[in-house]
Amino acid sequence: MLHGIMKGGITLSMLRSFEAAARHSSFKSAADELGLSASAISHSVRELEGLLGVRLFRRSGRGVHATMEGIALFNRLAHAFDEIRRGIEDVGHLEPTVLRLHAAPSFALLWLMPRLSAFLEANPKVDVRLSADTDYARFAPDDFDLDIVYGPVRAEGVRAVPLGEETVTPVCAPDLAARIAAPADLLAFPLIQSEQKQVRWDDWLRANGLTQSGSRHLRFDRSFIALSAAERGMGVALESTRLAEEAIGTGRLVAPLAGNGRDIRYVGHSLVVPRAVPMGRATRTFATWLLGALGVVAGDVTRGDAPEFGAAGEAAQSLGSGRM
Repeated sequence: MLHGIMKGGITLSMLRSFEAAARHSSFKSAADELGLSASAISHSVRELEGLLGVRLFRRSGRGVHATMEGIALFNRLAHAFDEIRRGIEDVGHLEPTVLRLHAAPSFALLWLMPRLSAFLEANPKVDVRLSADTDYARFAPDDFDLDIVYGPVRAEGVRAVPLGEETVTPVCAPDLAARIAAPADLLAFPLIQSEQKQVRWDDWLRANGLTQSGSRHLRFDRSFIALSAAERGMGVALESTRLAEEAIGTGRLVAPLAGNGRDIRYVGHSLVVPRAVPMGRATRTFATWLLGALGVVAGDVTRGDAPEFGAAGEAAQSLGSGRM
């Protein structure tokens, strides 16, 4: 426990008690975390309120809820304590080191998961906590350290590294692939589209001299679902070979027009880190591994060499457009 006295008689122990209580919305849960009694937490908070001259909590039943003043103080303290924790981890090499990673769902499932065990074996002291959804990561204390984003980077105050070009090509089950020798042959089969994919079937067909789009389309909202449908022979999916790599490698999927069609190449994913928060040891280790595994040659994101993004439009212009 930290006991130093600060300006106005406020102690670090008071601030730590308040921060834990605000984070848990409970004096009891804060007490359990800090190894104190609930009454000790309550007493410390009352002392802090007296010294500040404001109410920090509203009591309601068994819980507590921060007031506007309490929320403002909590936001500052949470960041400060997180910085202290990160500094101790870096300087003292505390184990294990936690990596809080957020990733686009299809990238997490189809590319990262087949390789994550190798990363963990090489870095046994890193404790990975992975979350995958389509929301942008919040880089607040105790949320996330890194985000792997699909599409334009819309967050402000971040650094972003494009994770290399991806090739988008038709893929399907082997029995369908045997009947596809030219782009026009695709029109005889259902065309599977991921609704989140930036490259659409119309883009690919136009690039290959076709004005028709086929008689039937199947639409799914995620690439991993589209690829699963293709594996089951439901049609031909237009997908990134990066995401389909494992399925192609094991023969579950085939790229029937590889070398016989004009594929589309574009930058689909980016590694995003907060500009204002120094990167911890685990974050640097993972970022370096990720860029190496993808063969990406970029500025050292761990030192801030990656481009900064302060407005959604600027990010979208830089990363949102693919190229043929």
